[in-house]
Amino acid sequence: MYNPYFGFSEAPFSISPDPRYLFMSERHREALAHLLYGLQIDGGFVLLTGEVGTGKTTLCRCLLGQVPEHCDIAFIFNPKLSRLELLKTLCEELHIAPPEGVCSLKALFDRLNAHLLESNARGRKTVLIVDEAQNLSAEVLELLRLLTNLETERHKLLQIILLGQTELRELVAREDMRQLAQRIVARYHLEPLSRPEVGAYVRHRLAVAGTRAELFAPPLLERLYRLSGGTPRLINVLCDRALLGAYVQDKPAVDRATLDSAAREVFGLPRRPKVPAALAAALGVSLLAGMATAGWQLAPQPLLAAGRSGLDNLLASASAPADAAPPAPSPVPEPSSTTPGKGDTPSPPAAPAGSPDLESEPPLEPPHPEPAEPPPEEELAGPASEDHWLHEALAVRALFGHWQAGIRQPSDLDGACRQVEEMSLRCLRRQAAAESLASLQPPLIVELAPAGGPPFLATLLERDGRRARLVVAGEVREVGLAALARRWSGRYVQLQQAPLARSRRLTLGSRGADVAWVDLQLARWEGQSRPRAGDPLFGSELEQRVRQFQQANGLLADGVVGAQTLERLARLGAAEMTALTRQSH
Repeated sequence: MYNPYFGFSEAPFSISPDPRYLFMSERHREALAHLLYGLQIDGGFVLLTGEVGTGKTTLCRCLLGQVPEHCDIAFIFNPKLSRLELLKTLCEELHIAPPEGVCSLKALFDRLNAHLLESNARGRKTVLIVDEAQNLSAEVLELLRLLTNLETERHKLLQIILLGQTELRELVAREDMRQLAQRIVARYHLEPLSRPEVGAYVRHRLAVAGTRAELFAPPLLERLYRLSGGTPRLINVLCDRALLGAYVQDKPAVDRATLDSAAREVFGLPRRPKVPAALAAALGVSLLAGMATAGWQLAPQPLLAAGRSGLDNLLASASAPADAAPPAPSPVPEPSSTTPGKGDTPSPPAAPAGSPDLESEPPLEPPHPEPAEPPPEEELAGPASEDHWLHEALAVRALFGHWQAGIRQPSDLDGACRQVEEMSLRCLRRQAAAESLASLQPPLIVELAPAGGPPFLATLLERDGRRARLVVAGEVREVGLAALARRWSGRYVQLQQAPLARSRRLTLGSRGADVAWVDLQLARWEGQSRPRAGDPLFGSELEQRVRQFQQANGLLADGVVGAQTLERLARLGAAEMTALTRQSH
């Protein structure tokens, strides 16, 4: 639609694997070299893995254009096949006539072996390429391993190249796949594009399509990198939607507003709903009242429970009156709110008399004297855009990127947390007093409420006694810790290494990192700064402490760390544990 408008000969950001548009980054050159090496060696497996949309299939198409004359290629792009179906497909790709009568595995295997022997005698090499190989079943992978046994005295008859997502690496690393893993002669994991490569990638595709016009200014390329994480397919989709938006608005190039609008469409982020002014004022007062009470609580919770919108969650936490006394440090019921930051929460108006004022909170005491901070430089300003959902997606990407948790696209917290559960990580939502900001361990997502603007989510990357670095709407900022604390609502989100698998039980004699984790959690519950045990061994002393913990939390006090005990330990706060429903162990 927009091709004539921008002078393109064809669509520059199609997601089809056209090798003409392949941008040969350093990583892609190395990956292609591994594939070409696989065409030259004798037998075994070549493994190419990468996240979704990093260009594995396009590289494969490029490889097919460089196949030597003496190579016969069989390409399977739908690996969700049974063993019989895979052999049939392989024979069809190599133009092997099917056996007469009943088509069995043995009959197909014999036909294939005869064909490979004949090809080898004629000096030809046969290569099988399997795309989306992470979908192969264990039985089919074992069949492929057996196919590599077809050989003469001097040569292997079949070379196999497997292309797949990150899950393929985990699949071949399994204990029952060790025979196959030993036959992998070359492997490479394709990473997303780097920050400088994103700009070169966009310019390359525009040039192939017939223009060298600067349709994306350098600041937009930086933002495009933050939105896409360097994933080529996401870059293509974002650029395509942004160019369409610029065309519809009759703009000569893409601007930031158009790119952000494209991101909302691509990532499924809804637009901010409009809230009437009267309702906004009422919600703002209620929100401030909730912050006064909620700031005294420190209650970790998983962010995976199904919940209401972020606006409802904030209202649910604002049920206590503004002048209510702070709750006692004894355990209290868990708050019903879930993921913070979703929904449109209007900016709070000036608080009435007796209400807590964020700006009136005392600044945190730095360890060394600090000169007065100029308000214009040290006051924390909100993002230029008021798209709360986009801010959340960017905050999620910054936090999860630190943990190298490969979420498949910018996502809201709930969606990202569901993904990283498979990576032995868990999300925890916590709520604390503003004074505790200096004691928190980055990185984490914080909810901020700037003066004159709505709350938004940002990622705190690091901090010392005076300064903090954080990501706001994809941009790295540095601000004084006191200024940050004044604008912090007390809500934050962090990732935590998940405890050991629920199927495992720890008893007397158990040893290892899991025992050390239990010891650490018990030390926190007991108010100790460090674990009491020096050796990660489940001894009689640790068993007694487990019994005390179980008894205090309504569990069967048998001294065995099972699923329910693990869950309770994982939900501990800094010094206290939230009151939980009594359950059997």
